[in-house]
Amino acid sequence: MQVYLLLAVSVVINGFLVWYITRLLRKFVFISENLADLFLTNKAFHAFLKSMYSMENYHGEPMIQELMMRVQEVLEEMENFRDIFQYGLDAELEEELNATQEEN
Repeated sequence: MQVYLLLAVSVVINGFLVWYITRLLRKFVFISENLADLFLTNKAFHAFLKSMYSMENYHGEPMIQELMMRVQEVLEEMENFRDIFQYGLDAELEEELNATQEEN
């Protein structure tokens, strides 16, 4: 009788754990997808700031330079998360952003 009770408890606990792990994995996939979008948006913003800073009107502006430094720090932190969450970035878009950054 005790064996059946332990078996029933084990099945219930295992069922709960499978449900819980499934929920966690769905959340990780959601975070991973949104992190990719956030990273690309931030990288595009950094490229925009660099191009704006190189304009004659804004060149040497300390606030824009400070903003560029802050955005770069955020990008570096996001790079750390890229190592944790593996996701597929749109490679073509990322190459385009890298090329834009290299031009400036």
